[in-house]
Amino acid sequence: MKKYLAEMFGTMVLVLMGCGVAVSLNCSSDCATVANAGTVIGTAMAFGLAVVAMAYTIGGISGCHINPAITLGVFLSGRMSSKDCGMYIVFQCIGAFIGSALLFLLTSGVEDLAGTGANDLQNGVSLMGGLLAEIIFTCVFVLVVLGATAKTNGATNNFAGLAIGLSLILVHLACIRYTGTSVNPARSLAPAIFQGGTALTNLWVFIVGPFVGAAIAAGIWKVIDTEKE
Repeated sequence: MKKYLAEMFGTMVLVLMGCGVAVSLNCSSDCATVANAGTVIGTAMAFGLAVVAMAYTIGGISGCHINPAITLGVFLSGRMSSKDCGMYIVFQCIGAFIGSALLFLLTSGVEDLAGTGANDLQNGVSLMGGLLAEIIFTCVFVLVVLGATAKTNGATNNFAGLAIGLSLILVHLACIRYTGTSVNPARSLAPAIFQGGTALTNLWVFIVGPFVGAAIAAGIWKVIDTEKE
């Protein structure tokens, strides 16, 4: 049970800090324009640093997935049981709801702090474009996670949390212009429910895309993993 609670706490922190910074910096549907580059960088760093912080806080307890897509990738790679996979995802979603609820309470009634940091298709991006972006960037991110935490990496595993956090910053910098960057179904689900509107209408993109990307990453890893030779 402790590892499930750790996943809940870690996901709560990720959503509260990452989405909280996005709201504070007003990283909205047009945040990726040149004039608002600072909001993109700040939001990207917030999510990456939250992952690094949690990796060194709960990594020894649960592995610090704090993302259903990562959990699916780990499961498909044969590193965890189906029971743990299901329970991780449930508790990650609970943690995301707690983080979103706290953010909603903090921003309610504050004139300059509208929204919950929910994902949505950015200006001019089609449903197919957004879906492809989530698949591609989730695949890259989950592949980094699988590689950084592999037994074949030996001593470098001590830096896995840093590598994963930095890769999430990179993914956000590249993907925010298209979808606001999810690559994490729990991170998208809770804020969308609180925010409603098109964020809720397009929510399926941010659930299907990351799960498909994670499955592809697991398949790629099985092909290139030297431990399987």
